Amino acid sequence: MVVRHAVVQKKPKTYIVRTPGVMGGRPRIDGHRIRVQDVAHWSKSGMSPDEIANQFDLTLAEVHAALSFYFDHIEEIRRDVEKDRKFVATMKKRYPSKLEAKLKALRG
Repeated sequence: MVVRHAVVQKKPKTYIVRTPGVMGGRPRIDGHRIRVQDVAHWSKSGMSPDEIANQFDLTLAEVHAALSFYFDHIEEIRRDVEKDRKFVATMKKRYPSKLEAKLKALRG
């Protein structure tokens, strides 16, 4: 009698997704509202993958997938970050902070 075993190939987990309307369609960790650019920023700021995973309730695989995606798409991510900076600058000019104005008035 010959016994045959079926080989089941598991589909690799997709850690990084883009969803229109979620986080501006930017690449993020699946199941979280944490963008790849955020993980890259934290890493550049000196946080280790373990620290990022623990602080933001992620797995190490998710953190490493985000960093890998960042390095594979570094120019695209940098363009996204620059677009964000320009958007913030435009909004600050268009809608100045009322709190800053009040504090400035109090200081004289």
